[in-house]
Amino acid sequence: MIDQSVIEEIKARNDIVDLISSYVSLKRAGSNMLGLCPFHSEKTPSFTVFPARQGYYCFGCGAGGDVITFVRQIENLEYVPALEFLAKRVGITIPADTTRRGDGFDRARMLNMNKEAARFFRECLFDPQIGAEARAYFEKRALSTATIKHFGLGYSPNGFSALTNRLRELGYTDAEMTAGFLCGRSRKTGAPFDYFRNRIMFPIIDVSGNVIAFGGRVMDDSLPKYLNSSDTPVFKKSRNLFALNFARASCAEEMILCEGYMDVIAMHAAGFTNAVATLGTALTPEQARIMARYTKRVVISYDSDAPGQKAANRAIGILGEVGLDVRVLRIEGAKDPDEFIKKYGADKFRQQLSGSFGKFDFNMDGILTRHNIAIPDEKIKACAELTDLAAGIYSSAEREVYIAAAAKKLDIPAESIRADVERKLRKKKSEYKKEQSQKIVRQSAGYGDRVNPDFAKNVAAAKAEEAVLGMLLLYPEHREAVRTGKVALTADDFFTDFGRRIFTAIAENDRDGSFSTSVLGQYFTPEEEGRITRMQLSRSALSNNGAAVFADNVAALRRERAAEANSGDGVDDILELIREKRNT
Repeated sequence: MIDQSVIEEIKARNDIVDLISSYVSLKRAGSNMLGLCPFHSEKTPSFTVFPARQGYYCFGCGAGGDVITFVRQIENLEYVPALEFLAKRVGITIPADTTRRGDGFDRARMLNMNKEAARFFRECLFDPQIGAEARAYFEKRALSTATIKHFGLGYSPNGFSALTNRLRELGYTDAEMTAGFLCGRSRKTGAPFDYFRNRIMFPIIDVSGNVIAFGGRVMDDSLPKYLNSSDTPVFKKSRNLFALNFARASCAEEMILCEGYMDVIAMHAAGFTNAVATLGTALTPEQARIMARYTKRVVISYDSDAPGQKAANRAIGILGEVGLDVRVLRIEGAKDPDEFIKKYGADKFRQQLSGSFGKFDFNMDGILTRHNIAIPDEKIKACAELTDLAAGIYSSAEREVYIAAAAKKLDIPAESIRADVERKLRKKKSEYKKEQSQKIVRQSAGYGDRVNPDFAKNVAAAKAEEAVLGMLLLYPEHREAVRTGKVALTADDFFTDFGRRIFTAIAENDRDGSFSTSVLGQYFTPEEEGRITRMQLSRSALSNNGAAVFADNVAALRRERAAEANSGDGVDDILELIREKRNT
């Protein structure tokens, strides 16, 4: 693992306000900085940066931590790659032998293995005999050699060990190939076999130019049509986009979101270099946040069939949540963008883009297509759906525009439409207030807590341990008291598994009194670090965190833990009794 002194140097030279300001517009609020959270959708700023303690916390979604945590979240990186990112930003060189991941795989080796695999696939494609069928397929799809080379496309031979043998020759192990999703293992013999066979290959390249994964497509009608890399030590499919490495240079104003690799490649070949695609999955919130960092508007260009339009409707909501202007391209005369460009050309496609629907118009068009408004009952149903749609618009001015558009389409007075919308708005506000009240109650009781699911089993014990941990994280004198035995406290005194993990991480890294919260990223996810940050903020907001208060909280924690151990009617016991009752 990277030496603590190197980590501290990286943090010291990456000022948190300077870093976060490159992603978020911040305004001064007293001694702190305030902005809209980049990790969830909000209208009122709740994302706070603390220059004095070089940390951040969102009081809306609970995201929080230091510069390392922020980069992990915003750039979708693991701990070591985030440190490498920050080190590169300020010109620090991290020793090569310290970047091995906690799972035992060296990131640099994994990335180099992927590069060698991409090189192998490309060699196979251009081999006169091996790649003949794949080259014929690309020729049929009207892809030029220049386009093929630009995207690094390749071909995986129709054999079980071609790639495996090549990578073994280069010194890569079966374990590395399996972890990198380049080979599978036989259930009968345990022998490795090439995962991608007889497929055209699409390398997935990140914005730093690293080959991080692959997609493979058949050249006939066999199934599955596509095979895509699963998550690996260097790849998370929910956090990456195909061709973003190219699109980022030309998407500042607008980005085109496609369904598949071939659509993106066809668009780039036709001059639309701002096109990207998801990686074999539906659009995720993480991908939407990545897009929001690079562009202002997204045009959804999905297939024209019913599943494609359903997916587009879902994507509208996800993209809107991160503040993007969203438009939808309705393709007519072709099943997808690739086919449309081949049939009608780039200029015609450009016209289609300029006439793309806004989210309201797209939904309104779908509603009016489903309902024959010449029939009164159908007209009423269409009106109800359109007023639901308008009631979901945050901006009053925008809502008025849509009310007028709906009134014109339905030939109903705008006043009537507006009255229905306002009634639904009042209902939404009432439901929201009720939901927020219930949410506060649930949070206070710890229900639905994904970071610390044990919290709800004993709220008093969990709150006591959060108080103890908050003080341990903030004050070296309390850590010293525990380290020297002046205050008796061990991991067994903690009720929740999350609390025990935090205490253990502190204890293991404070043997010589040199603990720093910088090391926590090695042990915890960004979401968990957000909770840890909240513990610190909760204690620092109190005026008295002295030795007596610490001792009182430790005593309270140990009492609760002892009471829990002696109790026979805990949550787990109650659940067991319920199961027994159901079985009798």
